[in-house]
Amino acid sequence: MEAAAYVSLFVSAFAAATILPMSSEAVLSALVAAEGFDIWFLIGIASIANTLGAVVNWVLGRYCLRWRDHRWFPVSASALDRASRWSARYGQVSLLFAWVPVIGDPLTFAAGVLRVPVWRFLLLVAVGKTLRYVAVALLAERAFA
Repeated sequence: MEAAAYVSLFVSAFAAATILPMSSEAVLSALVAAEGFDIWFLIGIASIANTLGAVVNWVLGRYCLRWRDHRWFPVSASALDRASRWSARYGQVSLLFAWVPVIGDPLTFAAGVLRVPVWRFLLLVAVGKTLRYVAVALLAERAFA
């Protein structure tokens, strides 16, 4: 049962960072509220999985842009344009906000398009996403205590 909970958190956090419309905060909050789970281990799993999911977007942006005019392409032209403007305005540090709904996925995609070095991408995205999960987990712990 415990292993399944960790796998569920990993899968939900990974998928939430890709173009799939998912949220992992509810899964994390439920596990924080449940007995028997270490909060910091949960935060680690969610952060790693969510960062790895963002790498999928970076790879799509880096290597799949030639298909952007197709209807099935996962990022709309307007979302890519908005993310590119955000990135141009605030620089690579904007990747700290890759967790923000609606703009986060296009932002990580735009980082691939703009050829942000993967090590810098990983560092900035991981920091932002980890801080978000720390906040969510601590709020959930306080709410369910």
